[in-house]
Amino acid sequence: MEIQFSNLKQEKGAIAIIFCDQNSRLIGYGKRLDQLSKKHLSNTIKSDDSFMKRKSKNFDYIMVHNPHNLSFSKIYVFKLKNIKNYSNRDFQILGGNLLSLIKFYKEYNVIIYPDGVKASKVSFINSISEMLLGLLLASYKFTKYFSKVDNKRKKISKIKIYTNQFSRLEKNYETVKAIHEGVTMTRNLVTEPPNVMTPPELAKNAASLEKIGVKVSVLGEKEMTKLGMGSLLSVGRGSEHESKLAIMEWKGHKNKKKKPIAFIGKGVSFDTGGVSLKPAGGMEEMKYDMGGSGVVIGLMKTLALRKAKANVIGVVGLVENHIGNMATRPSDVVKSYSGQTIEVLNTDAEGRLVLADALWYTQEKYKPELMVDLATLTGAIIIAIGNEYAGLFSNNDKLSKQLEDAGKIEDEKLWRFPLHDKFDKMINSPIADMQNISSGRGAGSITAAQFLQRFVNKVPWAHLDIAGTTWSKTKLPTSPKGATAFGVKLLNKFVSKYHEGK
Repeated sequence: MEIQFSNLKQEKGAIAIIFCDQNSRLIGYGKRLDQLSKKHLSNTIKSDDSFMKRKSKNFDYIMVHNPHNLSFSKIYVFKLKNIKNYSNRDFQILGGNLLSLIKFYKEYNVIIYPDGVKASKVSFINSISEMLLGLLLASYKFTKYFSKVDNKRKKISKIKIYTNQFSRLEKNYETVKAIHEGVTMTRNLVTEPPNVMTPPELAKNAASLEKIGVKVSVLGEKEMTKLGMGSLLSVGRGSEHESKLAIMEWKGHKNKKKKPIAFIGKGVSFDTGGVSLKPAGGMEEMKYDMGGSGVVIGLMKTLALRKAKANVIGVVGLVENHIGNMATRPSDVVKSYSGQTIEVLNTDAEGRLVLADALWYTQEKYKPELMVDLATLTGAIIIAIGNEYAGLFSNNDKLSKQLEDAGKIEDEKLWRFPLHDKFDKMINSPIADMQNISSGRGAGSITAAQFLQRFVNKVPWAHLDIAGTTWSKTKLPTSPKGATAFGVKLLNKFVSKYHEGK
């Protein structure tokens, strides 16, 4: 999709999109076009009783063909309900709906006139930037593996943004593109089939960020064995694909020695459950068990592309949990990088074993200001809060609030759960320092977070359980069915709002 920016003007034969409020009154440049048309636009709107009466319907529209005294072939008048109260996310949804309109009617040369489209608490530049982000995010398609290509396929839509503030908007569009590219990378990584997106391939994708200024180092099994990462390595023992730990460093702060903030992702490229084998039904969805690592890699791409003024570390533990003659067995005891021992009672509770070593490595080597880990960690979180929220667990109230607030802005919502010594005691083992699941059935997501907390010292830390939000079985306003990249926008906002240049 091609997006261009220019000053206000008309273009012969083009398709125009203008806007009206819930009372069907034209706003922004639409009012000027109405004057030029000698009220043809407003009269056409008034003549459509059903459109006039549908005040409660948001994103309604009416078409005006060959508008009088104007050079357009067609004009869409798009209705915005209570626009003064719009949030950032509302503008993204607006962009998604505009794209749906354009795609449905197979329009090609489209001009959007956004003047007047702004909210009370969102500036015009931010309003339209968010609208464009939503439009781009909604355009995502994954067509890599289709064998047949439709040669009659219509050209990619050309969308033009004409406004008297086009130069400022065009400058801001660079940040929009950076977010879009990070989200797209995450969606691609999560959508790829597991025979392609193996741990070494995920590591290669992380390494590809070097060309945009990210320093990347990758540890293989020999290096991790030497370091003593027995917890992470135990997960990949049954796979033919080598386990990896990829470390991405972005130093954008003016003080390169300032403590970084760190993001750690679980990257299980496919999860059979290991010897504690999962049931066949739904196992195909386990290709997205590397969703946490996908988010971290995509986030690092966004931060580098927009040249974020922060020092950031991204660490992803990359394994495949498979069955084989070397696979870890239930009741095996492994020694983690921290020196703590773990009795593995269930090999399908493997993500926490990966994160244990990744968290300890990150805090020991990089002494970060804070750590946030992301993981499709537990099915229990879906039982608890469904697919609308991700679970948040933390040892720090300030960090939790900042993450929650960033999530509200981006509509990537978090719900905080408790951590407590009594939950922690549920993972004590009679023969090792801990066991990887609790003795009972309750509080599965909480005890998983308690397990992770044992590999965090006093560093401010948060764990995001994104099992219910990484993949959507229904189409969303700014994404198709499938990989959502939940977390990229949230954490990008978290960095920009609270940690850049400070």
